[in-house]
Amino acid sequence: MQLDVDFVRGQFPAFSEPSLAKQCFFENAGGSYPCAPVVDRLTRFYRERKVQPYFPYDASRVAGEEMDEARQRMAAILGVATDEVSFGPSSTQNTYVLSQAFRQFLKPGDAVIVTNQDHEANSGPWRRLADSGIEIREWKIHPDTGHLDPDDLDALLDDSVRLVVFPHCSNVVGEINDVAKITAKAHAAGAYVCVDGVSYAPHGFPNVGKLGADIYLFSAYKTYGPHQGIMVIRRALGERLPNQGHYFNGDVLYKRFTPAGPDHAQVAASAGMADYLETLYSRHFQDHRDATGRGEAVHDLMRDHEIRILQPLLDYFASKNSVRLLGPKDARKRAPTVAVALEGSGEDAAAALAPHGINAGGGDFYAVRPLEAMGVDLSKGVLRLSFVHYTTQAEIDHLIVALDHIL
Repeated sequence: MQLDVDFVRGQFPAFSEPSLAKQCFFENAGGSYPCAPVVDRLTRFYRERKVQPYFPYDASRVAGEEMDEARQRMAAILGVATDEVSFGPSSTQNTYVLSQAFRQFLKPGDAVIVTNQDHEANSGPWRRLADSGIEIREWKIHPDTGHLDPDDLDALLDDSVRLVVFPHCSNVVGEINDVAKITAKAHAAGAYVCVDGVSYAPHGFPNVGKLGADIYLFSAYKTYGPHQGIMVIRRALGERLPNQGHYFNGDVLYKRFTPAGPDHAQVAASAGMADYLETLYSRHFQDHRDATGRGEAVHDLMRDHEIRILQPLLDYFASKNSVRLLGPKDARKRAPTVAVALEGSGEDAAAALAPHGINAGGGDFYAVRPLEAMGVDLSKGVLRLSFVHYTTQAEIDHLIVALDHIL
């Protein structure tokens, strides 16, 4: 079964917006278009329910019910318990709060393993634990390919390692790391696992319960939703870490790591992501599965489409001697986030593509550590072309023609 892309695009207001006509959006790694159910729910909340939630009068009661609905439905899709899902202002902020909990939880001499493949949001906060006497060990990528080899982790793991932090995939390398395999290694050594899923989740919500990660973070504004960070914290770890919220909320798991009050409207609107997934499932499948199974089916549908249209772009770049493609050349091994180092700057290349109707970006994308490790000139950065399942083969073809004009 193939994804009905025309149907998909009909679920996104951006594709009927005149000001965006004839524009091919290739900066999805920075934030996707929101789907219609999210826009509708957010608009309705601001029109009808923009009050303090959870009080007994109707507008307040319904506001709270919609916020609860978002948590319940997203947890079901992710394969975890409802109270294991927390909302926060961003994944960067959520990671910072978690790092402060670990600062209290760990003791001097304990070790945390980080990588140099991560976006800085999932690297810097953990590295700062060294200020409290925590040993920081770096799991290094291969400088030529950006590959994060699970076998290299073995030499870093010992009884003092309490946490292993790594990305599901990098926002510039694109290679999909084997979360289940890495998590099993870490757990066997007695360590917890924190996975940055920001660059992976836009390509299909993962079954976090099956992956086994203790913490999994992603950004709703990159998964067709509002500007919220979503994090899964499994109960066995969440109840051990020190409470970071108000002391009187310490017995509520999803409030323990959100010290600021949630954005009520955006939390409620996040249920629109579940609406969208259900719409795609109903369009493409006739059988009956639970919410987690429906999420897995739509995940695979999205990935199959992305793999099919990504491979020609990877082949194009692999044929160019003047271009260095970062990450795997096989579309099955990566997300459709494609960074290339050019003879000139990435920003200049993005600017040259804009008149051709190609919306892309250039720079370091806060991935300074992996780019440095791979020897990329940071003054030039990279051109990044990223897409998701609503991208069409025709847009890929148009992109390649535009690239031929500027390279």
